[in-house]
Formats: sequence, structure tokens, C-alpha cells
Amino acid sequence: MTLYSCCLILLLFTWNTAAYGPNQRAQKKGDIILGGLFPIHFGVAAKDQDLKSRPESVECIRYNFRGFRWLQAMIFAIEEINSSPTLLPNMTLGYRIFDTCNTVSKALEATLSFVAQNKIDSLNLDEFCNCSEHIPSTIAVVGATGSGISTAVANLLGLFYIPQVSYASSSRLLSNKNQFKSFLRTIPNDEHQATAMADIIEYFRWNWVGTIAADDDYGRPGIEKFREEAEERDICIDFSELISQYSDEEEIQQVVEVIQNSTARVIVVFSSGPDLEPLIKEIVRRNITGKIWLASEAWASSSLIAMPEFFRVIGSTIGFALKAGQIPGFREFLQKVHPKKSTNNGFAKEFWEETFNCYLPDGSKSSPASTSFHKGHEEGLGAGNGTAAFRPPCTGDENITSVETPYMDYTHLRISYNVYLAVYSIAHALQDIYTCTPGKGLFTNGSCADIKKVEAWQVLKHLRHLNFTNNMGEQVDFDEFGDLVGNYSIINWHLSPEDGSVVFEEVGHYNVYAKKGERLFINENKILWSGFSKEVPFSNCSRDCLPGTRKGIIEGEPTCCFECVDCPDGEYSDETDASACDKCPEDYWSNENHTSCIPKQIEFLSWTEPFGIALTLFAVLGIFLTSFVLGVFTKFRNTPIVKATNRELSYLLLFSLLCCFSSSLFFIGEPQNWTCRLRQPAFGISFVLCISCILVKTNRVLLVFEAKIPTSLHRKWWGLNLQFLLVFLCTFVQIVICVIWLYTAPPSSYRNHELEDEIIFITCHEGSLMALGFLIGYTCLLAAICFFFAFKSRKLPENFNEAKFITFSMLIFFIVWISFIPAYASTYGKFVSAVEVIAILAASFGLLACIFFNKVYIILFKPSRNTIEEVRCSTAAHAFKVAARATLRRSNVSRKRSNSLGGSTGSTPSSSISSKSNHEDPFPLPASAERQRQQQQRGCKQKVSFGSGTVTLSLSFEEPQKNAMANRNAKHRNSLEAQNSDESLMRHRALLPLQ
Repeated sequence: MTLYSCCLILLLFTWNTAAYGPNQRAQKKGDIILGGLFPIHFGVAAKDQDLKSRPESVECIRYNFRGFRWLQAMIFAIEEINSSPTLLPNMTLGYRIFDTCNTVSKALEATLSFVAQNKIDSLNLDEFCNCSEHIPSTIAVVGATGSGISTAVANLLGLFYIPQVSYASSSRLLSNKNQFKSFLRTIPNDEHQATAMADIIEYFRWNWVGTIAADDDYGRPGIEKFREEAEERDICIDFSELISQYSDEEEIQQVVEVIQNSTARVIVVFSSGPDLEPLIKEIVRRNITGKIWLASEAWASSSLIAMPEFFRVIGSTIGFALKAGQIPGFREFLQKVHPKKSTNNGFAKEFWEETFNCYLPDGSKSSPASTSFHKGHEEGLGAGNGTAAFRPPCTGDENITSVETPYMDYTHLRISYNVYLAVYSIAHALQDIYTCTPGKGLFTNGSCADIKKVEAWQVLKHLRHLNFTNNMGEQVDFDEFGDLVGNYSIINWHLSPEDGSVVFEEVGHYNVYAKKGERLFINENKILWSGFSKEVPFSNCSRDCLPGTRKGIIEGEPTCCFECVDCPDGEYSDETDASACDKCPEDYWSNENHTSCIPKQIEFLSWTEPFGIALTLFAVLGIFLTSFVLGVFTKFRNTPIVKATNRELSYLLLFSLLCCFSSSLFFIGEPQNWTCRLRQPAFGISFVLCISCILVKTNRVLLVFEAKIPTSLHRKWWGLNLQFLLVFLCTFVQIVICVIWLYTAPPSSYRNHELEDEIIFITCHEGSLMALGFLIGYTCLLAAICFFFAFKSRKLPENFNEAKFITFSMLIFFIVWISFIPAYASTYGKFVSAVEVIAILAASFGLLACIFFNKVYIILFKPSRNTIEEVRCSTAAHAFKVAARATLRRSNVSRKRSNSLGGSTGSTPSSSISSKSNHEDPFPLPASAERQRQQQQRGCKQKVSFGSGTVTLSLSFEEPQKNAMANRNAKHRNSLEAQNSDESLMRHRALLPLQ
């Protein structure tokens, strides 16, 4: 059975070797063999296998110069390691390198060769087989290029734990260690690249893009990651298409139609060059220009796409490229390639033929190469100058530097450096095995592997724990997913002015190690759009919304297709394409354009505004007039009119009016906490003091005149001290109300934002409207009582209490404050204070004018009326008027009584007061000369009218001195005392001391 297995495996290996002749591989013996997988060709020829005969291996076509350069990088690295005295001394590395032809089938065919050899070695068949040409097992594989190919290879190699180090497969799916156990790579995975693409789109403020991806394990995961990143950034995708180099013409036409009809100008492409090439050719044929191509690293520098004839279509390409590395001596190594010198490299012959467009006449083995060239040349990919029908023979003396091919483009070694780094990674893993100290190894009990019998899984173990410094001084270590984290260069395609070729200008970089938001750097000054323009193209579904507006959703459209809606009042946007408007802070309001917030207008009853100035002037005028009246009353304090108006209470009344006018000033200016707490109590207490004075003053005179027989008790009761006590008690009630108010709910300054959006009204929050109601209500109650007494006193002598004027002043007071209530309730902001100031001033001016202006007029302009005789005449007239009314009333009662008894008429009772009809005057008015003489003698004559008659009173006073005046007064009182006027005369006697 063992012998049978041996023969079977040898047969398999022999078939495999026959399929890969010397021209299809690069091979060199060594102590340790490394495998290599490189795309020396871009694809395979389409061939219908009808199975009528034994199937043959498909033919590889379209030579890939860059692939051959990558292969050369592996060979260069191995030879450099072999010549190193420090790295793997006394050990020789060999290699077996195959062409994948950029297809999975060819890659698996080569991988089977690696696996078969390892399986033969594991069977230990040396005792059965005499294998003189035995090749050691392949302990690691470098490759492959495409992610789809590496996925298939990794699945196979993973079964045998053969480490695979890829230099160009960036699919994030390959980071899954549960599925790809032995896969590692020296290129960053596409997760960072997809994020970088989204960052670039966000940087240029694009939000409307299309996506194209290769239909393989590289394109699909990459574009899916990009979609996730785009969604987070509100980037919308207009279309998403899958392509392949094997897509038929109809499928390519459909994709091109979608691109042509799309309004998106930016197209994100996750694909390799071979997969994208058919699509680009069709786009060039249709001359679809104006698109911005965002290229993944797999095709950003592809020689298949970066061709001058394609530049008018893809000249605006921005792509990602791996960080370039430095390989000292590699340039010279590339130039030394020659079919005769490169005996271990079976691909050198075909390379020479493709480079110089000739053939090497050494048998028929060059025919396949020639055939492949002809097919490639027909598609515009040949490097030579020959025709499809004929190639001249090669001389072998051609100069490799005289021909420009991608092979010699070593200015930016990116993939080549990754290959170089992959070989060195494996070499350092072997070095760790070579230098391992027993007891400190990675295996069981710290054991070490034997470098002479090392197995693939042991190398894989050391690769996972690898840590070394490369030739550029950078630390190299694979993470838990087998990845190396690296940075990207951002390139822009330019057309060289020298030879018209496409050059890759580095315009920025992407640092995956930096913080989010700081990873991307782009130098816009270096970017040329469409090869010549500096203006950034527009690729948005809708035009930008200017500051002051926001994006509004259009139903049924993607979120990137929107309408611009103005920000509402109180909100703003200071950036373009704002998704939402921001609310202004509480004390701010949006400006006219809604692009920023400005401080809200502060409003209060200011000292500087016209309304505030007018109210202030009126308040000052009131203070001035009150002070003037007070000065007049003080100067003429001993005159009869001042005395008759209760001089002391008048002073207190004028002081309270000063306080009333002054309290109105607390309502003007910016409200502060202390002014808010002072203004209402000041107003309330001032008015209560004022009205209390008027009330006590009016009530005192009324009680004296209404008393039937004024006695000393009345004089004592209505003495000056008691009057002030009553004023104090009335005012004290108001003070108590204010103290309770300030203690329980003190008023405070309040910034009101609710009345008008753009205005802050600084007002006083009264704390308790109930307390304010009590304050004003108590004031109005005292005013009502005062009005009642003043109304009753309206017929008393005006010299005493000017009752008519007080009545009128109280009417004004009530009109003002009754009007104040609805006005106060219906206004807001600063007008609330203005309404109260107007009410205070109106009420104060009413009291001042009605009570004092008449007296001041008499004192200043009618001094003849400010005499003791005038005051006494007025008092006497009132007394006799009352007496006459009483006489007539009694006379009418007696007449009615007589008529009821006998019907006889009797004369009226006799008295010293004569009456007559309205047409006859019992006391004829003397001549004017006589009146003047009598007035000069300080006499007076009054007419008292009542009922149907008129009584004329004539009084004469002389006061050469005070005692004489008293005697004359006594005589006068005796002459006026009559039978029916005793009570009135007694009132007159009671009032005389008041004068």
C-alpha cells in the first residue's frame, strides 16, 4: 500500500512537472526552498474545452512587465540573503516561482506543486525511491497578487499550514484567521483604504458618487467597506456596478450606459487593472469625459490603464499607492537580466522577446511566447515594434536600458518593495529558528525547531511572533490578523510634457497611525483636474446650501438630494450644506441672513430714550413745582390762608407729594434687584402718606363744622398730635403690607425672553401680584374714604379745606388708577413701567394742582384775599347761611303747624336777620365809594342765598391791636346771636381759634 501511494504521488508530481517545463518557472536549489506566485501574464486565452480529447493547460497571454519585475525582486532578495554573512549563515535559500497568469486556476495549479512536494517529503520515501533530483519541501510561499487568487491559494495552503506571505492582496476578508490560518501579508488591508477614500470625498465636499468593483474577493469587500464609511459621512451612491475582465461585451455596455447617464462625476473603483481595462476601453471609445476616478491601489498605477491614449478620459484620477521603499542595488540587478545569464529564470527568455519585440531562435519553445505576444499586441499591449505577422530574431546584444517598459520603472518601488520585505520576513523567521536557544523556544517546553529539518508549520509559528527592523529602519511585526499596518501615498495622474507619458504625482498622504480627523493630508496646489484645471469639480446631487440655510429632505430621493430651506428665526447655520440649523444661545438671536447669532436687543424704560426722557422731565417738573409750593407755604406760613389749611399737615402733604414724584424715577432705567424691591413700596407708602394727610385734614374740618356745639373736647380730639398719629397709623398699615411682601416674595429683576423672540425685556418680577393688589387696593380705599369726606365738605368755607378741589382731585385719582388696571394688564415689557409712571405722575399732578395751586395763586397774585377779615367773612357767611336755613326751616314748620290748626296766617318769628323776596334787598348795597371805605376799614358784606330769599350780611372789623380785635369780635358775636341761630354762632366761635 505504501509503495502504491508512493508511485501515485510520484506520478502526480511527474505530471505536474511536465506541465510546467523550464520556461514556465524560475527555480534554484537550496537548503530551504521558498515558493513564489507572480502574475507574469495578465490572463489566459479563452478556449472552449469540448472534452473530445485530453484537456490541455490553458495558454497565458498579455505579458506583464511589472509582474516580472516583482519576480526579480524576490530573486534579488534571496540572493542578497544568501550572500549575507549575518543572516542565515551557512544556509542557502532556493526558490520555485510560478506564473499565476492572474487567474485562480493557474495559481492553484502552481500551489499543488508546492503541496505535492511537501507531501512526498512527509512520506519519507527515500528508502523506496532513488530521487537524485530531489527538491526540498517548500516551507513558505510569497504571493499571490490579487486577493481573489490569494483567497483560493490560502485555502489550500492553510490545510497544510504552509505560511503564505502576500505582497499585494489587500482584501479585508483575508484577515479572518479562522478561515485563512496561514495567511500573512506585507500590504495594509483594504479597510484603511476604503476609509481613506471616504475621507477624500468628504475633504472635497462631494456627496454624490458612483462605485465600481471587481467581482471578486478584492472588489466586493472593499466597496462594501466604502459604503459603510460613506453612509457615516452622508455620502450617497448613485450607482454600484460589478465588473470583471471576463465580462462579455453586453455587460460592459450596460455599465457604461449607467456611467454615462449618471449625474455623479466621482466614481470610486475597487478593482485591479486587468478587470478594469475592458470598461475603460469602452468609455474611451464613447469619449465619456468629465468624470473623476478615485482609484484603489490595485490599479492606481497600473500600466494597463495609465496610458496616454486613455488620459483624456481618466486624466482626473486620484489614487492610492503604497508607501515606496528603497532597495539598494536593485536597479543594477534589473539591468543585468539576460536570457543567457539568467539560467535559473525560465521567464527571462520571454521577457527578452517581449521587451525587444523579437524572438530567440533556439527551438519551438519560443513559439508560445510569440503567440502570446501577437495576441497581446493586437490589443495594444505589446512592447515591441514588430507586427503580429513577423518578429525579427534577437541578437542577444540588445540594451535593456534603451527601451522604456514598466519593468525599468523603479522610481517608486511599492509592490516590489513588499515582495522584498516578504522574503526578508521569512528569512528572519528562519533566523529566529537558527539562533533559537533550547528552553526559550516557541514550542512545547521551550523547545526549538531544527533548522536543517524545519517544517512549514514551525516557520508559520515564528512568523506570527516576528519582530525585526527592515533596511529602512522601520519595525516589522505582523498583528494578530497577520497584517502589517502601513500608510498610503495619494497620487494624481499627470501627463508628462516631455514625452507625453502618464506620470504619478504625489499630492498627499494618508497616515493610519494618526488620530481620526488628522490622517489625511492633501496639497491641492499640486492637483490637476482633467490634466489642466485647478478648480475642484462639483459632484453633488444638489447645489450647496449656503450659510443661513439647511438641507431639506425631498421625499423619494436620497438624502444627498435635497432642497435648501432657510433657517427659522432664532436658529443659524454658519457652514455650507448644514444638515440642521443650530439654535442660538438664550441671550442671542439670529441675524438677518441667519448665518450667525447676535446679542438680543435689550429693552427697558431707559433714561436715554425719548419716552424715558419725557417721563423724567415730568417727574422733575413735579418735584420742582412741589418744592416751589412748599417754599411759598414756608415763606407765607403766618398768613391766614396757610393757617386755615392746617399748616403742619400741608407741609407733610407736600413732602409726601415730593416722595410720590421721586418714586416714579425708580421705574426708569435698567431694573436692578434693589430698584425692583424699592419702587413699589416707595410709591405705595408715598401715596398713602399723601392721602392720609388729605383725609385727616378734611375730616377734621368737617367734624368741627358738623358738630352741633363744638366743645373743648373736639379741639382736644382734633389736636395736632392726634392728627399726626392718625396719619402715621394709616401709613403704618401700608408699611406693614410692604414689609410682608418684601419678606415673603421680594420683587427681583427678570430677563423676559418670551414676549418677543429677538428682544430681551428687562423687567421687574413683582414676586406676588396679590401683594401688589393689596398695596394699590389699600391706597384706593383711603382715597375712597377721603373722597367721601371731601364730598360732604364741599359746601364748607373754601379757606379751610378746599373741599371742591379735593373732591375733584380724588376723582382724578380714581380715574387714573381705574384706567391703570387694564392698561397694566394689557401692556408688556418696558411699557408696564411706563404705564405705572404715567399713573403716578398723573395722580400726583392732580393732587398738587387741585389742592395747592389755587392757594398759591391767592398768596402770590391776590394778597388782598389773604387777610384775616376775608377768612372770617367766609366763616361768618357760612355760619349765617346755616342759621338762615335753620330759621326758614323752622318758619315753614310753624306755618304748616298753624295752617293745620286754624288756617290763619301768622308772621314769621322776629329776628335780627331780615328776609325779603328775590326782587327786594333788605340791605341795599351802598355806593361804591362807601364799599371802598368799608373795605379799607376791613369790613365785608356777603350775600347768602337760599330757598326763595337772600340774606345780606354786613360785618365790620377794626384791629388796631390784638385786644381791640378781640373786643370787636366779642361785640360782633353778640350782635349776631339771635334766637334761631345759636347753634351756628357757636360753630363760628369754635372755628375762630383755628384762624
